[in-house]
Amino acid sequence: MTESAVRQGQPGELLLSGVLDYSSGPALRKQGQALINASTAPALVLDCSAVVKSSSVGLSLLLCFLRDAAAVSKPVSIRALPEDMREIAQVCGLTELLAHP
Repeated sequence: MTESAVRQGQPGELLLSGVLDYSSGPALRKQGQALINASTAPALVLDCSAVVKSSSVGLSLLLCFLRDAAAVSKPVSIRALPEDMREIAQVCGLTELLAHP
């Protein structure tokens, strides 16, 4: 089983990995929020290239991270959004929101 994580990469880069679902979501939410608030970078990149699988919880996490970054006035871009997350975003009408830096 793949362990889920959100961790600091390069300055301003948050790396999401593993399975994003109801069991991993709450802990990832807290960790990501703390990393965003602690970041001294002027902008953030949420890198999803290591996400193995995601339910709608993964999309919810990204939206929460966008809100957290907005609260500290940091623009965010999302890198390597997995196809399952992209499909959920499309159904929910959120594709444009996730595409904006």
